[in-house]
Amino acid sequence: MSDFDLDGYFARIGYGGPTDPSLDTLRVLHAIHPRAIPFENIDALMGVSVGLDVASLQDKIFSQGRGGYCFEHNLIFMHALTALGFTVSGLAARVLWGQPEDTVTARSHMLLRIELGGRAYIADVGFGGLTLTAPLLLEPGLEQQTPHETFRIVETGDQFRLQANIGGDWRTLYRFDMQQAYEVDYRVASHFLSTHPSSHFLSTLVAALALPDRRYALRNNRLSTHHADGRSEQREIATATELANVLENQLAILIPDRAAFEARLREKRIVET
Repeated sequence: MSDFDLDGYFARIGYGGPTDPSLDTLRVLHAIHPRAIPFENIDALMGVSVGLDVASLQDKIFSQGRGGYCFEHNLIFMHALTALGFTVSGLAARVLWGQPEDTVTARSHMLLRIELGGRAYIADVGFGGLTLTAPLLLEPGLEQQTPHETFRIVETGDQFRLQANIGGDWRTLYRFDMQQAYEVDYRVASHFLSTHPSSHFLSTLVAALALPDRRYALRNNRLSTHHADGRSEQREIATATELANVLENQLAILIPDRAAFEARLREKRIVET
């Protein structure tokens, strides 16, 4: 992590505030990161290898101004926090969003554990349309308001479930435990998600951005806008060109090769024209 470009990270997210390893610093960075760096899986959709080493992450996210998916987001965030003096470790989660509560899924998602002031927090800047915009105190049952939704952590035996309050209902995002995960674990999971034929990232376009007053969440050609006042809007996007424009103009995503990307959208039948 000694090669991490902290100044490059600050420039990418537009941060010029305090750099002490405090809860205030953590909260500000956690709010700014998902506002500045979009969630997107364009590389996997295009058949491009996703590198998780520091050099690859910095080239894609800093130099190219791109976004990424959970491993890229949370590894970059982990490197930045470590460079600032935070005590950070990686965890792995089993995604349950849209699944029955007892479903056994793979440990395919990354989140962080942060030890600060004798207390433990979790952080996660890479869960797409419901990514956290604040760290959460690791205290089961406590309802915690973030700049967007209210979240809570539910303890079940030696595991925890992260839940969000959506329209008055508590819905589970994923379950996790305290077993530390390492970069090699994330590389294995990322390789599966970005290359295996059964991975939804190879056939489904996913993108998201968390702005202060709204969230954008895109799945294939359907764009959802969730406003801070509780209103939500959905929009169906008809053409590949229009979809690329939405990604660039609303979700701040730089598309490396628009012509090839639009062709892939039509090939995958994400749009018809």
